[in-house]
Amino acid sequence: MRLGHLARQLETECQGPADLEITGVAGIEEAGPGQLTFISNPKYAHHAQTTRASAILVTPDFAPVPTPTLRTLNPYLAFAHAVGLFYQPPVYQPGVHATAVVDPTARIGKGAHIGAYVVIGPEVVVGDHATLLAHVVLYPHARIGNHFFAHAHAVVRESCQLGDHVILQNGVIVGGDGFGFAKRHDGSWEKIPQSGPVIIEDQVEVQSNACIDRASVGETRIASGAKIDNLVQVGHGSSVGENTLLCAQVGLAGSTQVGANDVPPRSVVSGYPAMDNRQWLRAVACVQRLPELFREIQRYARRQKELQNDSEVS
Repeated sequence: MRLGHLARQLETECQGPADLEITGVAGIEEAGPGQLTFISNPKYAHHAQTTRASAILVTPDFAPVPTPTLRTLNPYLAFAHAVGLFYQPPVYQPGVHATAVVDPTARIGKGAHIGAYVVIGPEVVVGDHATLLAHVVLYPHARIGNHFFAHAHAVVRESCQLGDHVILQNGVIVGGDGFGFAKRHDGSWEKIPQSGPVIIEDQVEVQSNACIDRASVGETRIASGAKIDNLVQVGHGSSVGENTLLCAQVGLAGSTQVGANDVPPRSVVSGYPAMDNRQWLRAVACVQRLPELFREIQRYARRQKELQNDSEVS
């Protein structure tokens, strides 16, 4: 599309020829002729002088550069929208595949795409415009809102509730049993029934092979807008707050509460419990010297004892 049209689509200020043709998007170091790129981190600003891209998304106060620019307060967000303009994902037409198994008591909203070998159990409710790709399984009594998108092999267990615009990537398990066992007198383990459902609110995305366990009692809740990365484990009875990001391989033990960010603005924290990142780095550096420091303390203690003994003798 033309640069001027793209600027209007992205609600940006165009500084360059409006008729310049843009054919795609790419990162600042890889972009070539015909492509749009972006700079949102100041440490990459020097690339604006050497990029081969045809146009760059930058902030309004970015220094003038030879390459045409689209200026906006949030270049990264605008770039994300640009990617959506150029990339067209597959479109799945409404209908039920011949191999799908849908219980007669299930209620499916209008416009649904039910793919090959999907299984939808008794009393399941799915809202309008759902897309369930191959081998998705919805256990009995699951309740799911509008615009649900489940990629292949995603599973929603019994009685779990999902809001509107929820996306489950491949292999996600919502509502698997929590890891709950009580020890018997003989040392063996008794499984604790996991009766509490998972509640996922609106606009949540859960990415590939993440697991959100059901609760023994009560519920496990993922609040609106949360994004959960690949291979994340959310333990039973946990609560994840609005717009939280859980990055790959994060693990939340049972009953963990993750709420809104309550650290000071623009701060960086590390470790457990969380502390200022610089303090944490110093602490980690000290850990490597602990054996040496311990030996020094022992030598000092021995010397003090020797001095004390000498003092008593004299």
